[in-house]
Amino acid sequence: MNLLRVFDALWRHGHLGRAAEELGVSQPAMSHALQRMREQLGDPLFLKVRTGMQPSPRAVELAIVVQSVLSQVRTHLLTAPRFDPAQARRTFALALSDVGEAAFLPRLLARLMLDAPNIDVRTISARHADLMDRLERGKVDLAIGYFPDLGGSDVFQQRLFRHGFVCLARKQHPVARGRISARQFVELPHAVIQSESRSQELVEEYLRQHGVKRRELLHSPHFLSIPLVIASTDLIVTVPLPVGELFARIADIQVLEPPFPIPAFDLKQHWHRCQHDDPANRWLRAITLELFGEGDSGLPR
Repeated sequence: MNLLRVFDALWRHGHLGRAAEELGVSQPAMSHALQRMREQLGDPLFLKVRTGMQPSPRAVELAIVVQSVLSQVRTHLLTAPRFDPAQARRTFALALSDVGEAAFLPRLLARLMLDAPNIDVRTISARHADLMDRLERGKVDLAIGYFPDLGGSDVFQQRLFRHGFVCLARKQHPVARGRISARQFVELPHAVIQSESRSQELVEEYLRQHGVKRRELLHSPHFLSIPLVIASTDLIVTVPLPVGELFARIADIQVLEPPFPIPAFDLKQHWHRCQHDDPANRWLRAITLELFGEGDSGLPR
């Protein structure tokens, strides 16, 4: 590449001294570089004449090629890439659980459709090993939600917000009326969700550690059926707060504070080092933080 720059400078200036001055090298260094090109290409390339350096026929043929190569390098390698959301056409791949889709997608898609009308979104669900592989290969732009297994020096993470859990029951429940006691929690039949969402594990772990045993009438791997089940039966369920608020809007359900201090947890966005400086990824992270960031989100680490 350095020799191509030497060729280009000699071609444009037709003078060894002026070409050396532009490149910031001495005239002997410029002469040495010219000699190397002559040896590699088997042609004198530039001949010394009274007015400067005269290009050979071979140099005339090469000039267009050299300038094209250098132009491509300047455009695609040396120029910092930019991202214009209004004009960009691409697909963002987001790793979200089914609960995460309900919590994040409505607001995020509404914003993307407004600011980046040609951007598409594809969501994926993957286990930790598969997700790490996709992040490393740039197949996933962001993993948003609760992913406690994602870590290491190559994975950046940024806190968005923190929330806990709520209990849900139908509004006309004969026992749970506006509140629920520890005794009622134990005695009432429960729906237990065993989905890919890792946040549900926090509930189960807390109850195990504190010896809280309940009637687990329904075990289900899905969140989708839960609003209808709770609204039409006397079962109760414990879910993350945003999910509970969503279900309360779409079904005849009341949101109750749990009778136990189940630990809250952080929702974060995660990305791989390979995407850290990508302008499009940086823009997406900024939008996500703006929409869902709560207070001091801390610095990415």
